Amino acid sequence: MLDSMRDIIDAKDSDVYDLLSFVAYAKETHTRTERVAAAKPSISSEFISNQIEFIEFILNKYIEDGVQELAVKKMRSLVELKYDTISDAAEAFGLPVVIRNTFVGFQTYLYE
Repeated sequence: MLDSMRDIIDAKDSDVYDLLSFVAYAKETHTRTERVAAAKPSISSEFISNQIEFIEFILNKYIEDGVQELAVKKMRSLVELKYDTISDAAEAFGLPVVIRNTFVGFQTYLYE
């Protein structure tokens, strides 16, 4: 049903958030690429370089594959895809909680 709605309103590269905002409030839809471009300045000012590198990796996956890449359950596989192992990621970030906070924290800027 959502895929049909995306086709009807010509928003196939938009998130569910945009579809629902369009239907409920007649708000303009945005593509994932537009959403990332709008969020990058805020992300750059809030995170440090090694975090930004990881965030940009995730954002590229998000643009390519969709919002499911932002799910917490995907975090481990994305960390391993980027850094090979959790241990390697921990070397770049320090504590595992920093990895999680980075993964969850930047997402708020996508929907401001």
